[in-house]
Amino acid sequence: MGRILPIFFNGDMIRAILQESPRNKTATRRAVRGYIPEDAIWGYTIFTPKGYISCRGSFADGYGEKFIKLPYQNGDILYVRETYAFIPCVECMQDDDGKCLCNKEPVIHEDKYSVSEGCFVYQADCPEEDKGCIIWSPSIHMPKQAARVWLEVTDVSVERLKDIDTMGCQQEGIDISRGSVFKRFSELWDSTIQKAKIDRYGWRANPWVWVIRFERCRKPEGQ
Repeated sequence: MGRILPIFFNGDMIRAILQESPRNKTATRRAVRGYIPEDAIWGYTIFTPKGYISCRGSFADGYGEKFIKLPYQNGDILYVRETYAFIPCVECMQDDDGKCLCNKEPVIHEDKYSVSEGCFVYQADCPEEDKGCIIWSPSIHMPKQAARVWLEVTDVSVERLKDIDTMGCQQEGIDISRGSVFKRFSELWDSTIQKAKIDRYGWRANPWVWVIRFERCRKPEGQ
């Protein structure tokens, strides 16, 4: 087993991951940060430090080769951070910080209202009528204990954003049975980019992106 690391998805993408095959989401693209040459050649040499990929091209200091750190590696286990709330049940024993210690088995109610270890609920599954009654915490603060979705990385590669094909769109959770597949993916992509960075990382900019493929897995023992 590789490293255990967090990854962020919004509610729509989490629902896409949880969908039944073949339309479930099994890949995500993330912009490669920092300066990458237009003429980049990736994986130029096999003598690359573990956890990096070689990139050869015209950098600011001339033509040469640099090693770019991979965001994830094959075998890494990712726990999905999402908007959540902590609602203790009557059986909970809590520590001094109010955290639940009951270590309950996950339970999914018929209305998709989710209760997992520590009595956590998730906005992606919470009924609309209940969302306003719950104090939600942002995904960046979600503890690993609260994770309900675990993923194992199966492949990491790099390509231009617009090099995505129909199969890639499907792996991203796009329903390819409907028209305008690439238009819908481009709109989805741009919705995840901050407005201040859209000129650099938006669809029209066609940035280099990490293509991270994964499959759902069970929560590792001891986590």
